[in-house]
Amino acid sequence: MALLPSPTFAQPIDRHALVSRHNVELTRIDPHAPLMVGNGNLGFTADITGLQTFPEQYSPIAPLLTMAQWAWHSFPNPNGHSERDGLAMVPVPGRGEQPYPWIRDWAEIDKRPGLQWLRENPHRFSLGRIGLALLRRDGTQPKFGDLTATRQRLDLWSGSLTSSFVFDGQPVSVETRVHPTRDMVMVSIRSPLVAQGRIGVDVRYPGVSAKLNPDPSDWAHDDTHRTRILTQAPGRVVAERTLDDMRYFSAIGAPGGAITRAGPHGFRVLRRDGDRLDVTVSFDRSRRQPGTPDSAAVAQHWRQYWTRGGAVDFAGSTDPRAGELERRVVLSQYLAAINQAGEYPPQEEGLFSNSWNGKFHLEMLIFHSGHWASWGRREILERSLVWYLRALPYAQQVARRHRVKGAWWSKMTGPNGWNSPSTVNPFIMWQQPHPIYFAELVYRAGGGRVTLKRYGEMVEQTAEMLASWPRRDGQRYLLGPPIIPAQENHPPLTTINPAFELEYYRWALGTAQIWRERRGLARNVEWDRVIAGLAPPPESEGLYLPVESEPDFWRTSTSPECSRHATPPRCLNRDHPSFLMAYGLIPGRRVDPAAMRSTLAATEAHWDLRQTWGWDFPVIAMTAARLGDRESAVDWLFRDLPNNRWGVSGMTPRVHLEEERQLVGPAAGAAGPGPDGPGYARAAETYFPSNGALLLAIGMMAQGWDGSSGPAPGFPTRGWKVRAEEIAPLP
Repeated sequence: MALLPSPTFAQPIDRHALVSRHNVELTRIDPHAPLMVGNGNLGFTADITGLQTFPEQYSPIAPLLTMAQWAWHSFPNPNGHSERDGLAMVPVPGRGEQPYPWIRDWAEIDKRPGLQWLRENPHRFSLGRIGLALLRRDGTQPKFGDLTATRQRLDLWSGSLTSSFVFDGQPVSVETRVHPTRDMVMVSIRSPLVAQGRIGVDVRYPGVSAKLNPDPSDWAHDDTHRTRILTQAPGRVVAERTLDDMRYFSAIGAPGGAITRAGPHGFRVLRRDGDRLDVTVSFDRSRRQPGTPDSAAVAQHWRQYWTRGGAVDFAGSTDPRAGELERRVVLSQYLAAINQAGEYPPQEEGLFSNSWNGKFHLEMLIFHSGHWASWGRREILERSLVWYLRALPYAQQVARRHRVKGAWWSKMTGPNGWNSPSTVNPFIMWQQPHPIYFAELVYRAGGGRVTLKRYGEMVEQTAEMLASWPRRDGQRYLLGPPIIPAQENHPPLTTINPAFELEYYRWALGTAQIWRERRGLARNVEWDRVIAGLAPPPESEGLYLPVESEPDFWRTSTSPECSRHATPPRCLNRDHPSFLMAYGLIPGRRVDPAAMRSTLAATEAHWDLRQTWGWDFPVIAMTAARLGDRESAVDWLFRDLPNNRWGVSGMTPRVHLEEERQLVGPAAGAAGPGPDGPGYARAAETYFPSNGALLLAIGMMAQGWDGSSGPAPGFPTRGWKVRAEEIAPLP
């Protein structure tokens, strides 16, 4: 008797085929999408030559940078500014006045110089520029137009970037990789021009510009930084770099090549025999010798990345959008491995460029990094959780400053944990439960008793803050004032009870109680009192409100003046519709699904979707999925709006309405040209919360959530064939 073949859905995903069919291939420059290679700690952005040879060919907001997670710099501080210089006293009902890093108006920066210094420092910077050294026959420098037949291929499976072109009638091939365990760029050039000494590698080191966003590189002031050769031998150089109090090291290796000084902050690498030149350029916190090229190690690293952890395959789907969604997912996984996998929480533009001076926004970490655990890669999430453990004592100090228990987590910060002064930052509070969410994802991903031991105190201290900060008002516990919800256009001193934050605090406290039980501890009675007493999500006429303090929100939002075209200040139906997350990102036990369904419909009908951000679309899809509206969930992923357009490299931009840009504050990024149509200003060429939120949503839609049933519960049963591996359901 012949054996029947296994069902198609039971066959393992061909990981190599899945990944490789989304390799990126270019034949000309896309000025908005230079490609990246990296290892999670170092990111290298390359032009179509494979290096950083022609940066002027790219959008002003797509600088070609070499950035590392560990590379932070501060400008001199002769006036001794400290965190206290950014604090202002704010009235807190029932608790008197408290110090917050609050800027009432951006004009204050001109009057209080400490504010500017605190916002700018510390900041990320670019370590160096690695470009091709090209010479015409007469020894002059070429223009980009001298290159013909340009081609470039990013091989996702091996993590290699191969670029080719013709220059002066001669073929050139450049392979670019980043070493998996050392912050080192590896370059291999093949061309007859090598033996003529007409092609090589230029390495230059910039200072730090006073204008930090989006490009922190300063090429005009050589006297503000120092490049000192420590050792030099044939084919190798080790240099020490000094920028104010910041010091790092760079080593250049070129077997068989000659390395010569090129100006005060640069080197040129050439070889005058053969047709191949191999060069390594490393960046280190401590002094190290040049590394050796190891393409096999790079290939093995990426092969392991793609074969271990989650995967989703849409092959065989008849919905014409399936291939594009699969492309977005695969490229998001690749970009996440470079930009969202390091020792610090990532900034919103990762290692691609600077926004908000390179600070990381802790409320966004749930979208940058939450997917790591649910997609079977919890060890990558745990890399940045180490920062939370280190920052815990400071977070406890801030909690005491606010006269509450536990740990108070900053919103916009750097390695030191200080909350950057802002008109908005100090009142954002939805990042507070995140450590509990992350710890729970790690535990559910197989962390077990080790996870309980490692993160137990972090969970405990976070929960203590969540339970002690709500204000008691009769039988209810209220959130705020002061508070600004995830939808950031509500006034901090009068807003109370944001819908999502209420449910998120309740969910996190309930999860923290489960953690106590897992650790053999009794439930905390005070936490249970707060869980029971937190106000329910505010409603009006069967619709959930963003905040309780805006009871007429929907009446105003549905008016002809505001519907679909929200002009500040009266129309608040813009920015993030975060109230939907109360039954999407989390299970929202007190949410009425019927009321949430009506709220989602009202949002679709009346929200000014032009003023949404890239992560809003997958998050709304999560809400639709929980409500059982599978078709709508997929439709939300494909909304054709400027912040949801996915470029050739898998990046989405950050685009604002022209009149909206003033609301995001200084240092958010310099507006640049973009193909977004009249009335829009493109502030950044990438916005990585879009990619991380997509992965979180796709994992949930493909593998489900607590209480869901059946395969791929977030996708329509018709037109979609979904295979998922090594993905865990969300709470």
